[in-house]
Amino acid sequence: MARIIYIEHNGTRHEVDVPNGLTVMEGARDNNIPGIDADCGGACACSTCHVYVDPEWIDKLPPREDMEIDMLDFAYEPNERSRLTCQIKVTDELDGLVVQMPEKQI
Repeated sequence: MARIIYIEHNGTRHEVDVPNGLTVMEGARDNNIPGIDADCGGACACSTCHVYVDPEWIDKLPPREDMEIDMLDFAYEPNERSRLTCQIKVTDELDGLVVQMPEKQI
C-alpha cells in the first residue's frame, strides 16, 4: 500500500492510502477525490485523469508508453510533468507520490 497525495488545482490536499495493484486513478475514484474524472474508466481512451507529477517523482515512475503519450495530446495544458493516472500502477515504491490536478479535465 502507498500513500498518494492528490492536490486539487485550488491547493486542497488529499492524502489517501491506495492498495498495491490499483492505479493512481482508481485510488482517486475510490476515495471521491475531485478533479480526476476518469470518464473512460481507466482504458487510456481519454485524458480526464490527467495530472502533473511532482518534479521529485518524475524519474521514479515508469516511462510513458505510446498510447499514454497520444492521449496526453488531448489533455488540458499538458507539459513534461503530465501523466494519466490510469497508467500509473501503485506499488510500495510510490509511497508519498504527489500529483497535482490541472485547472480542468477535457
